[in-house]
Amino acid sequence: MNSDIIIIGAGLSGIGAACHLQRKNPNKTYKILEAREEIGGTWSLFKYPGIRSDSDMYTFGYSFKTWNDDKSFADAPSILNYLHEASDEYDVKEKITFNQKVVSYNLDTSQNLWTVKTVNPKTNEEQLYTSQFIFNCSGYYNYDDGYTPEFKGLENFKGKFIHPQKWDKNLEYKNKKVVVIGSGATAVTIVPSIANDVAKVIMLQRSPTYIAALPNKDKIARFVKIIFPVTIAHKLIRAKNIFADMLFYNLCKKYPKTMKKMVLKGIKKELGDLPLEPHFTPDYKPWDQRFCLVPDGDFFKAIKKGKAAVVTDTIDTFIENGILLKSGEILEADIIISATGLKLLPFGGAKISINSIPFDITKQFIYKGLMLSELPNFFVFTGYTNASWTLKSDLTSEYLSRLLKYLDKTNYKSVSAKVLEENLGTLPLINLDSGYIHRAKDILPKQGDKFPWRLYQNYILDFKALRMDTVKDKRLEFIR
Repeated sequence: MNSDIIIIGAGLSGIGAACHLQRKNPNKTYKILEAREEIGGTWSLFKYPGIRSDSDMYTFGYSFKTWNDDKSFADAPSILNYLHEASDEYDVKEKITFNQKVVSYNLDTSQNLWTVKTVNPKTNEEQLYTSQFIFNCSGYYNYDDGYTPEFKGLENFKGKFIHPQKWDKNLEYKNKKVVVIGSGATAVTIVPSIANDVAKVIMLQRSPTYIAALPNKDKIARFVKIIFPVTIAHKLIRAKNIFADMLFYNLCKKYPKTMKKMVLKGIKKELGDLPLEPHFTPDYKPWDQRFCLVPDGDFFKAIKKGKAAVVTDTIDTFIENGILLKSGEILEADIIISATGLKLLPFGGAKISINSIPFDITKQFIYKGLMLSELPNFFVFTGYTNASWTLKSDLTSEYLSRLLKYLDKTNYKSVSAKVLEENLGTLPLINLDSGYIHRAKDILPKQGDKFPWRLYQNYILDFKALRMDTVKDKRLEFIR
């Protein structure tokens, strides 16, 4: 089952990569291997109430496909619909093989050929596929399990305990007392989504998070759409949003005290008479961790209505009817939702080897955010942590399109990145002070302290490096 390229994963990155190949490299054959039964990745896996993007769809959508909905922040069904449309427009679906979970990759350097071993999660049947190139679009987290801390006394709780990644669509929460543990994007999405149906929902957090309310309908975007044709309007709105996000991020990094005051002022405006302290005043600088965005301030509206509340405390133990906090307070609950995050898992946990010798990814540096050092013809699709995921995966596709054309033109069969710099400093791969990052630091590749081994999380720098600069680089080794 040989093809030029095997794409791993039929989520946002995988479908995008396939569409780009169809558009820019139609001479290349490719196959998509998807571990699950349907396309969509994150957006078909998660079923919890209210699941939505926390990036605007003009940047979270593809560069080549317009976003035509009025809402800037889309729910999962709308994102899935967008993905299906893109798949149909570029005839991608016929190239997808479902129920193919990758367990290993092995490169035979004598033939410049990758062999991908998969297992069918339903039948346990194994299958082998071969290709010259691997596009790894499998995402960054463990699809089987989310992260749940070891809660003391959990076995004592008589109610329903659930992690959002394993959401039970039959869970009946109407008129129930609910506690949501966590303060990230998932928690601030679930709370307002269920607030009107439950008796009361409490978000229990150890410490506050920065939360910003943004209108879900962009007035400037609406105006631009009236004046310009659809494709031009999409590009203009996309450029505006990229610039606005970059400006906000860089201001937060350069003037953290000023920006903190501004953000807290915005939260205070949303809360009205309710106090900021202690639930909405983080003790870290803006953008040391990811920002939480709440479209139209729905999270704050639920709190003002009295249907939702925030408690800042730590858990002592679970008890029969809820949670006993260190302060001595008891939070009664019929349902406890552990919105405590993800487990990072590079390459879906698959083993990588070269000529059957195991390849240790943790000893490697990442080149321009898309290639591991010393690993030929293997490309990684990742997104930004401070902006839309798809902005970076789109740039990766554009770069690889040019790289493939260069390889064809020069008759090279293999490309790999080499660290030539002496004394290259080492930095954590992801520059965020978040729990899920710290938990995974020993299983991730490294980034260097200088370009092109450093990830600057900056779209303009990446646009230059991936779209404009030549693909020829002394750090790349090409083999015929």
